[in-house]
Amino acid sequence: MDAKQTITQLEQFRQRVYQSFDLRADATMELIDALSSNTTARSVVELSLSPYFHRHYSSVNDAIGNYFQTSGPQHSEKERRKKEREMMRIIANELEPPQRRKFWLFGMDATPVPRRFANTLSDRGFVYQPNTLRGNKPVTIGHQYSHMAFLPEKTATASPPWIVPLLVRRITTQETETQVGAEQVTALMSDETLPFHDDLCVQVEDSRYSTPQFLSQVGEHDNLITIARLRSNRTLYRSMQPLAQSERGPGHPTWYGERFCLNDSTTWGEPDEVTQTPHISRRGHTYTVHIQAWHNLLMRGKRDHPMHNHPFTLVRIRMLDADGRPVFKRTMWLVVIGDRRHRLSLLEVHQAYTQRYDLEHFFRFGKQRLLMASYQTPDVEHEENWCHFVQLAYVQLWLARCLANT
Repeated sequence: MDAKQTITQLEQFRQRVYQSFDLRADATMELIDALSSNTTARSVVELSLSPYFHRHYSSVNDAIGNYFQTSGPQHSEKERRKKEREMMRIIANELEPPQRRKFWLFGMDATPVPRRFANTLSDRGFVYQPNTLRGNKPVTIGHQYSHMAFLPEKTATASPPWIVPLLVRRITTQETETQVGAEQVTALMSDETLPFHDDLCVQVEDSRYSTPQFLSQVGEHDNLITIARLRSNRTLYRSMQPLAQSERGPGHPTWYGERFCLNDSTTWGEPDEVTQTPHISRRGHTYTVHIQAWHNLLMRGKRDHPMHNHPFTLVRIRMLDADGRPVFKRTMWLVVIGDRRHRLSLLEVHQAYTQRYDLEHFFRFGKQRLLMASYQTPDVEHEENWCHFVQLAYVQLWLARCLANT
């Protein structure tokens, strides 16, 4: 896409976003522009000094407060979900179909917004925060936000780690990351207006999403494949071979066969599939990625989440040096689940999950440059509104990425 086409696309996106605002549309767009061009501001109020914001500093809070207006407290959550889906459709309209791979790739993760000193801010809870002091628990007080994003194809090994955030939602203290994540997946996959509704889709998550509750819910979407990391102490089971009618006895049928303990190699047996591929790091070192897979394994579920209906492929990935020794201390275990999981090769599974780390770059850039965790307010609704400002500013930067080189 040349510069002229990029400018046209960006103008059309900005027009659709502008038309979605009910109040203070001009101030809202100027604030998004100020945020998109920010290089020095350390707080949101400093954005009022940007040359792209032509109003007084009081208009900053006015624009944030009027981004979303509810008709009443009893309809607030429903109307906010509707607003999120509206912005998702606007952003998804800018996505290009995959060319090199046969699926659309998505990633999901949660990030904390620490608010330790906001004593009057409602619904605060314990959230993760790194702590350099040994022995201290890595927690603080604040909010968490779940992000569902599209992961674009990379044209080169050193391509920038861009993502396209589609859905942003605060996780309340009565919810978990997996509950909110499953609802976001449902909102994404059930929307018939999105360009990937009928296509093969793959989502990648870290180990917190490898629970039976989450995997059983997202497994209801027949065109979705989920790749999630497993902790190395998990115990899985082999599928039982179906018995003939004459061999079946009374009682409950047996669903789970022999144990497959990830931390006990004597229970693994021979893998069903093995492959390897070379990997060159950014520093020029050459490694070998060794991949093994076991098909049709099961994990125990619960009464409301019968996991015996959701067999999966277990993948073991190791990176070896020139002498065949593991580069990392811990082995990567992945669960690949979904009705169409066999359409992915082991190399595609590895490449898809590796791109999940682009979400971490987005969180770091969002907090360092887009003030994702810097908006100080006692109003939780305004804080949620600000996270959507960050989402729109980042998408605008993504659309204009090619113009930075012209």
